[in-house]
Amino acid sequence: MTDTATDLLSVVVEREISHPPEKLWRALTQPHLIEEWLMKNDFKLAMGHRFNLRGEWGGVLDCEVLAIEPNRKLAYAWNFAHDDPAYDLKSVVTFTLTPTGAGTHLRVEQLGFRPDQKQAFGGAKAGWPQFLAKLEQILARPD
Repeated sequence: MTDTATDLLSVVVEREISHPPEKLWRALTQPHLIEEWLMKNDFKLAMGHRFNLRGEWGGVLDCEVLAIEPNRKLAYAWNFAHDDPAYDLKSVVTFTLTPTGAGTHLRVEQLGFRPDQKQAFGGAKAGWPQFLAKLEQILARPD
């Protein structure tokens, strides 16, 4: 069976951030800052760069940079290989930054959850708001 995009579920979290897109972009693309709000990583801002995110829970996510539009859009594969199909995740995370009068509208979408991946989907629904709360704390620090 092959999955089509219409079969897949996504988690979307949106935030109004009171900082300009350039400041938010730095937090999304600098490895030491990514580690503070998301996970340990070997990220590089380069198309096709393969990297890992290492969770405190012991898991390792296999990622690849898929789209870069400076200060506007960043997307990467967010895959977790697992023997149990319910946890074997192949997804894409897209960060979209839109300038606003008060700062930036941030939209985060993780697309790729199959209907049988209820626990992974629930984990993402709970996890992204927590990650973004940490991101906002980093952005609130003086430069």
